[in-house]
Amino acid sequence: MRRLVHRGFLGGLLWAVVLPAQQNPSPMVEHTRLHLRLPEQTPPGRREKLELGTLFIPTAFSPATTDPPLLFFFHGGDWLPELAAARNHMAVVSVQVGGVSETYAKLFENPTRFAALLHEAETRAHMHFAPVWLGGWSAGCGAIRQILKAPDAYARVDGALMIDGIHTDYVDGKPGPLESKIDTSNLEIWLKLARDAVAGHKHAIVTHSEIFPGTFASTTETADYMASELGLRPTPLLKWGPMGMQQLSELRAGRFLLLGYAGNSAPDHVDQLHSLPVLLRWLRSSGGP
Repeated sequence: MRRLVHRGFLGGLLWAVVLPAQQNPSPMVEHTRLHLRLPEQTPPGRREKLELGTLFIPTAFSPATTDPPLLFFFHGGDWLPELAAARNHMAVVSVQVGGVSETYAKLFENPTRFAALLHEAETRAHMHFAPVWLGGWSAGCGAIRQILKAPDAYARVDGALMIDGIHTDYVDGKPGPLESKIDTSNLEIWLKLARDAVAGHKHAIVTHSEIFPGTFASTTETADYMASELGLRPTPLLKWGPMGMQQLSELRAGRFLLLGYAGNSAPDHVDQLHSLPVLLRWLRSSGGP
């Protein structure tokens, strides 16, 4: 996202501090939907601290398990990705560093780091993982974007789940006044993934809410752009989604699934994270609601 620059003079020299643009706090609060939450749990299994994040291997796996699936999940804490992985019979590397999407993207500025992290996970687990999935909620999608930019990593990854987290800048640094102009350069890798999923070569699920950050483009705006570039149009609908969410739109093509949900407040954003066990099941099966 676009960055704010603070400048000044010190000892006759110009200095500048570059800060990521922060989201405006949502002024909306509503109490109609229940905003269901999964109870915190610690699923049984083995945990290994890695150079980045923690590897969790459910008790159902053993060294004799043949090619178990592995999920890398960013910005969802530890227990919830582990719970979702256990319910879907996969191992998971949970990475939680906080901050904005650039914080997660910087973790993988070295294009070889993902391969090294995967190798470390396989070495510690004494297993070869396949398929390999990426997942992220909110700012965590920045890590997915950066990983996929590396051709070797892109080839190794079978699919990705982006939960209410695909953003970009506004061309003029601000929205509107009518339909906003968004910077599409930050969305190129998402389009590549979506096209490959439509063609059946990858799996991809993208979800979005109605939250309007104000200082950068919303997940609704980026989802609309992606659908337009794919030459497809989401179908409007109204039905219940996981965790009591209200689904408003759906686009399904090949192995690509784009889902729009109601809500423009912080609890609506968290609803989508707590839907992770269901979304993972849809990703693995190329299914959906």
